[in-house]
Amino acid sequence: MWQLVTHFFNDITHFDGKFFQTLKILLLRPGFLSKEYINGRRASYLNPVRMYVFTSAIFFLLFFSFFNKGEPFKITVNGKTTIEINKMDSASFAAFTATIHNTGKPMTRKEFQNYLDTSISSGLHLNGINYKSKKEYDSLLASGKEKNNWFARQFIYKLIEINEKYNNNSREITSAFTHTLIHNIPQMLFISLPLLALILKLLYIRRKQFYYVNHGIFGIHLYIFIFIALLVLFAISKINAGLHWKALSTVSGILTFGLYVYEYLALKNFYRQGWFKTFLKFLLLNISFLIVLIILFTIFIFFSFFNI
Repeated sequence: MWQLVTHFFNDITHFDGKFFQTLKILLLRPGFLSKEYINGRRASYLNPVRMYVFTSAIFFLLFFSFFNKGEPFKITVNGKTTIEINKMDSASFAAFTATIHNTGKPMTRKEFQNYLDTSISSGLHLNGINYKSKKEYDSLLASGKEKNNWFARQFIYKLIEINEKYNNNSREITSAFTHTLIHNIPQMLFISLPLLALILKLLYIRRKQFYYVNHGIFGIHLYIFIFIALLVLFAISKINAGLHWKALSTVSGILTFGLYVYEYLALKNFYRQGWFKTFLKFLLLNISFLIVLIILFTIFIFFSFFNI
């Protein structure tokens, strides 16, 4: 264990003198590092897979620190927490509760508490699915009142199990589902890498000198840059949350636009095609990859549902 720890910190501080040199070239010369790698000039640079593992580990460590601090579950109504609502004076409380229902009628404290208890304890119900237990559902299946295929049955069983696990607390169910989905993002991005390489292979299928692994190396370097850029954007967002400076918002917008400029220049420098042809493939790449990410995200939504 001590050897692993010392090796890790040695990598952070030294990386055989390659880490910061590789990082500098990666940030300032889009596409150059990938070109050097496929041309066999690798001794002076950090291995791309090793660098990806390191930067993604740091990225997700900070990402989860930014957005998942493990705070207690907070109940909110119309953007207000129950603590904030309980601190309201009578006039403010009446005005606030009057906006909850379409009737415009204010609630008493007791009525509001009943409303809160009912909304929290409603559980998770989709498309009219509302079974209290597996026994009730199995009884309906046996009687022929419900006829579902195998997938629908497994989905309903899981829905019942989740409601029982969280005592029909719909807010806690939503929180658990979101937590699971967010923590599956690293796996989703890792799976997307070979798919990105496949799209690049298809876009540059006539460029016979580029093998599938070459596209994969390009994708790894692009991901590393995106990780670093997103960390900078997260840091600016955190600072701006307290300062509310318009200049920082402008900087964030410029950096976000810079991500696409970097990608375009990396494609141009690595594949060495004309500006217009590169721009067309840049558009096709982003549209295709967006579709891939939507499909992957949908799959991971189902995966997260069956793992909460």
